[in-house]
Amino acid sequence: MISYLGFSQSCCELKKDDMQLWASTKEFQKAHALPLPYTHVSKVGGEMITFNTADGQKANAFFIKAAKPTSNYLFVYQEWWGLNDHIKREAEHLYEELGNVNVLAIDMYDGKVAVTREDAGKFMSGANPERLETIIKGAIAYAGPKAKIASIGWCFGGGLSLKSALLEGKQAVGCVMYYGMPVKEVEKLKALHTDVLGLFAGKEQWISPKVVAEFQESMKLAGKKITVKSYEAEHAFANPSNPDYDKAATEDAWKLSTEYLKKKFSK
Repeated sequence: MISYLGFSQSCCELKKDDMQLWASTKEFQKAHALPLPYTHVSKVGGEMITFNTADGQKANAFFIKAAKPTSNYLFVYQEWWGLNDHIKREAEHLYEELGNVNVLAIDMYDGKVAVTREDAGKFMSGANPERLETIIKGAIAYAGPKAKIASIGWCFGGGLSLKSALLEGKQAVGCVMYYGMPVKEVEKLKALHTDVLGLFAGKEQWISPKVVAEFQESMKLAGKKITVKSYEAEHAFANPSNPDYDKAATEDAWKLSTEYLKKKFSK
């Protein structure tokens, strides 16, 4: 497990989690069906943008601007494949469902998109935690100091959604994480300014029921609210890129997550 050298651990600082370490294993890779070919053409003006990051680089995102000026932002975090066209389509579905919200699907791999399991494992396990944090902070700065931010993500992006909520501070209004690796440290979770909706796969061995139960206990000790729904499904059951997705579980999770986000943005 890698931590930063020369930096003190803050409440929000990212480090490689277990999921990144699993990414190079054959068993984890086989749990992810290959995405079907798909090219997304936006119907609502979505486009790729760049924004500045504090390390002097640029970061990328697929941005769909709200029809009317609003401070509401939804950050969408990719699965382990990267910011592919399936994620762009899902971001657009969320935009259409939620109403007047700015949607930012953030590229956490700096332009790399995997089409094989091996590349996905390489990109995910090789993602630099310091760069991931810098990208998230850059997205927060792009949204602006008055933005009200909620986040959503799947798999690798599920964990990033929670970490994003920590980095957003008082700007965080909601967090949806699909079977992502939780932050385990109670002291770090105390910094959350939002509750969490966790959607998990009860049949999987990685983000297992035991991991979920421990996360619930950590949130309780931190004095934070979490709502958990576990499905009799396998890991990646609702991934936007998964051609073998579990239809019933995905539809129920979609209903829960969009109702949750609508409430958060209506306040």
